[in-house]
Formats: sequence, C-alpha cells, structure tokens
Amino acid sequence: MSFRDHDKKTFIADAARDFAARRISKRDFLKKTAMAGVGFSAFNLGLLGNVRRDRGITLGEEAMAQDADITKWLKDVSGPFKGTKIRYTSEATPPTVVLDKLKGEFTEATGIEVEIEIVPLEQVLAKATQDVQGQLGSYDLYYLDQSWVATFAQDTVDPIAYYKDKPDLAMPGMDWDDFSKPLVEGLAMYDGHWAGIPFDIPIMTTMYRKDILEKHKIAPPNTPEEFMAAVKLITEAEKANGMYGTGLQAKSGHYSLECDWTQVVWNAGGSIFGPDKKFKGNDEAGIAGLQYYQELLKNAPPESTNSTWDGQWQMGASGQVALINSWDEFFPGWDAADSKVKGLWEAKRPIRGPKYRTPAEAGFGEIPNAGHQGGSILGLSKYSKNLDAAWIFMQWACSKDIMTRCTLGGGFAPMRLSSFADPRVKAKEVVGPGTTRHLPVVKEIIDNDMASEPDMPLWAGFSNNEIPVNLGKLLTGQDFGGDAKKCMDTIASAIDAAVAEAGL
Repeated sequence: MSFRDHDKKTFIADAARDFAARRISKRDFLKKTAMAGVGFSAFNLGLLGNVRRDRGITLGEEAMAQDADITKWLKDVSGPFKGTKIRYTSEATPPTVVLDKLKGEFTEATGIEVEIEIVPLEQVLAKATQDVQGQLGSYDLYYLDQSWVATFAQDTVDPIAYYKDKPDLAMPGMDWDDFSKPLVEGLAMYDGHWAGIPFDIPIMTTMYRKDILEKHKIAPPNTPEEFMAAVKLITEAEKANGMYGTGLQAKSGHYSLECDWTQVVWNAGGSIFGPDKKFKGNDEAGIAGLQYYQELLKNAPPESTNSTWDGQWQMGASGQVALINSWDEFFPGWDAADSKVKGLWEAKRPIRGPKYRTPAEAGFGEIPNAGHQGGSILGLSKYSKNLDAAWIFMQWACSKDIMTRCTLGGGFAPMRLSSFADPRVKAKEVVGPGTTRHLPVVKEIIDNDMASEPDMPLWAGFSNNEIPVNLGKLLTGQDFGGDAKKCMDTIASAIDAAVAEAGL
C-alpha cells in the first residue's frame, strides 16, 4: 500500500485516534501504523493504552535550586515574547514530569506561558501527526519516539542549525558536544542532521540484592551462566522463605515478554533477523536463548507469566526476588523513603554473552548487545506560530542545569555527560529517595552496551503479536509442548511471510 505524504499522515492520525477511543484493537492499530511506515521503539510499545507510572519523582532542594546565569539570560532574551503561550505534548516520561513541575520558573523569568499536555503515547502520535499534516502549529514542541524520527524529521527544526542561525537567541554554554554521542546517534540523528534533542533513555541493567548474594557467598554475576547459577542457588535456598532467584516480565502476549526474549537471544549470540532479512530466532543461538529463558522461568515467581515491567518492579520492591536483568528506571523506586528494600539493591553493567553479532550480521538496523534500550527525543515544530519563544524554552529545557535537575528529581538517566558528573548528582549517590547511585553504571551501559531492536515499521506488530503471543503459549503450556524450536519455527513462518508480502 502506498500513500501520498498527506494521505499517509491522515491515515496515521485516524488510526491513533481510533485506538485512543478504543474503536480498534491494539493489534489493528499496529497493523495500520506499520502500513503507513510508523513503528514504536523498545519500552514505548508497552505504553500504548497505558500511562507510564511515576516511581519516586520528588523535587528536593537540589532540584529546585535555580541557576542565576540562566535566569538572567532568560530575562534578557525574552522581552519580545512576553505574553506568548507555547504548547508541548508528551507521554509521561520522567524528564517531562519533572519539567512540568519546573516550568513555573521559566514563566516567571520570561513571561512566556508553557502548557505541557501529558497524554498516553497513542494520543501523542495522533496529536503530532494531525498537527504536522495540516501544518497547524497547535503544538510548538513534540515528544518523538525514536522510531518516529524518520516520519517527522522533515517537520522539525534542526537544533544545531537553528542555534547557529539565531545567535541573538542562542543560550550561552549550550555545549552540544555535552550530549552523549551514542544517544545522539541512536536517537536524534536522521539523514545526517539532528531531528531533535535526546530526552529519555530507559536501558536494561543487571540489578541484585547484595544482602542475599552475600548471605550465599555469590559474586555479582557477569555472564548469563553466572546469572543462571546464582538464580538457581537462591531459589533452592530461599523459596521456602518466599523468595525466588529472579523475576520476569513474561506476560503472555505483551511487549514486555518480547523485551526479555530479545535480550536472552542477543546474549546467546543470536539476532532477531539476519542480513538476508529472514527471522533468525529459530537458529541454534535463538533456540539456546529461549531455552535459557525457560529455565529462568522455573526459578521465578509464578506470577511472572502475568507480569509486565510494573509487576517485575513490584517483585523487587516486595522482596520476592534477588536478581533482575531489566530497566534501570526500576532502581530509584526501590530506594524510596517507604521502600521495604531501601538500600538493599545494587546495579551493575548487564550480564554479557561471550560474543554478539554485529549489525552487519543482523538485519533492519538491529544492534545486538547487552543493554536493550528504548528512548525518545524532543523536537521543535517547523510550524510553530511562536517558533522563537518555543526555541528559548527548548534550550532551557535541554540545558545542562535543567537536564541535571530532571535527574535530581527522580534519579533517572540524564542525556548530558555533565549531568553524570554534576556535584549535585554525585552527592545523591547514596541510599535514599531520588538516588543516583546507579547512574555511573548506567553511563557505562550507554557508552558500551547499548542495543537496539530492528528499525522497521512491521516490527511494532511482530513484537506485540506474533512473538509474545506464541512465546506466551509456550511458557504457559498452552501449545508447543515445551519445545522451543517448534515455537520459534511458528514465529519464523509468520514473520518471514509478512516481510516478503511487504516487499522488504
């Protein structure tokens, strides 16, 4: 199916609105957006139809302290724009939630009002698509999933070029080299230009209960084999006390299960696709990865097959599990003031397999590695009726000071290198609410271990339907008789046929 650009965006907007109103199923929505060339990245797929949960976002004195130099610049540059109102629509990412709490100081300094509309992800897509389709300028800034960048790049302003073209509006010390290079390349770049600025980066991390590992004289695991040995030992020793070695996000038919599966396949030396664009989850490495996961499930709470990442986080918070290989966003909530496990969890770089396939040995832009990621960018709309006022806000929102304060508000991974080293962030590398003690590890993962799923529109459907639905049947005993190869062959047949039919 082909679309003229206008018709394609009409189709996307209509599909997103229909899904938001529950007139079509998630499966149908993903099929429609795939037809129009729009996908969804890791983590964000599971947010469709849901709202991202706020885990421990608090604004202490460190996060509320204003930078005097930035405030002065805001007052000096904003004169012509007083009374202007700018609008930004976003899913509830941690930096957006904190930014919404901080926007008042921007308005106080500039006289520019800011409306941040936080809605579920499918509504963000619908609103952004409708806006660019009609070049309406209803929204001045867009939250863009990394998989939408190709679709919206022509509708956003290159921030690097605009910074150079508007020296009278350029924030002093913006320091574009301070943005993490892997994040710029992995999230923000399209066709050699910046489509926006990196804004959010959930990434998989290995986390462990240090007290339990010390009790059983187990070293923090570095490999899948060491992880499995520790998980089995802890389950055997602690199951009678209500604790298992690990917990999984293995809900049947849910994208969270696909995330878990992808990582074990990569760790086993496999990939989802090959350079021939064929599904490779059913080759020797893919089967080994799935069998490894089946073994993990035997050492996880029974509710794992009905749990997404929220359930997995709760397993860690309630003391049910001792080892988890999952999203770094879990960590600050486990250190919250009222947490039952405060100070007991530690983070390290994710367990690594002996060898990973290169992107050239995979397909569709897939990057096998140890740290499964899913991120987003902030884009400046070309159609904004208040472009310069929105540009001032965007620079402020993505400045060193504000990005650091977003991190201070919830302990979430920053986009800027200076934020990792900021004294305020370093000072919070202690047990307590909004802890940042896991962030040195997160930076290492971003720099060395970042992995990405295939970049193709059909992937949104595969990763929400064919893969987790069949995996769920295998793991819950509904089909395949426990045979990982049969399960993967079934998935391969469906995916290869769909890819061929699409002419990819």
